[in-house]
Amino acid sequence: MTRWKITLEYDGGAFVGWQRQDNGFSVQEALEVAITGFCGEPVTVHGAGRTDSGVHALAQIAHFDLARETDADTVRDALNYHLKPHAVSVLCVAAVPDDFHARFSAIGRHYLYRILNRRSPAALAQGRVWRVARPLDADAMDKAAQMLTGKHDFSAYRAARCQAASPVKTLDKLRVVRVGAEIHITAQARSFLHNQVRILAGTLKMVGEGAWPIERPRAALDACERAKAGPTAPPTGLYLTKVVY
Repeated sequence: MTRWKITLEYDGGAFVGWQRQDNGFSVQEALEVAITGFCGEPVTVHGAGRTDSGVHALAQIAHFDLARETDADTVRDALNYHLKPHAVSVLCVAAVPDDFHARFSAIGRHYLYRILNRRSPAALAQGRVWRVARPLDADAMDKAAQMLTGKHDFSAYRAARCQAASPVKTLDKLRVVRVGAEIHITAQARSFLHNQVRILAGTLKMVGEGAWPIERPRAALDACERAKAGPTAPPTGLYLTKVVY
């Protein structure tokens, strides 16, 4: 039995999210069907991050066990063949020790949120950004973001259906920069609450357009009330970019 670690990218628009669900097709299910198609073995694929419907990944990590003897290149090429025509691509594959776990062995996760900040709608990036027509002040957003880093009770920045045992998380990095017509929000932490990055993005957008003062996101954090923070940004702009082990 060999444990395989895979790195994959996907467009989340066509999926109900990473996790297998009864209400639609998930990335996890697509991979499990592809693996069974390749070797005939029923498997469970474990992912590093349970991305929601519409959320994308540039470098999601997953693992699974196979009894069949094979090599990494064969696994990669066979999975990509059986994943067609889904918007999922296995980038690389490696054999790992039996105690490796894609989710529980991870010590860091990096996310990117993309806001297309222009009057004209997205054409090439449709479904992959959040288009905000009103001009945004990236510097003001970044100043507000710096007040949110560190270890805090992030109850104001978690979804009502969040299943985490505690709302306390350590946000290692939260930065906002303008890249041409886009605003990029990058977030790094060991783990995140459900919808945490999207609520952070929606809150910082309120600062960027001048609707809220720079201090208000921190005030919402201190209040520990979801109603005090901003709206949840749409999933289309969110990407899992890196998992650290």
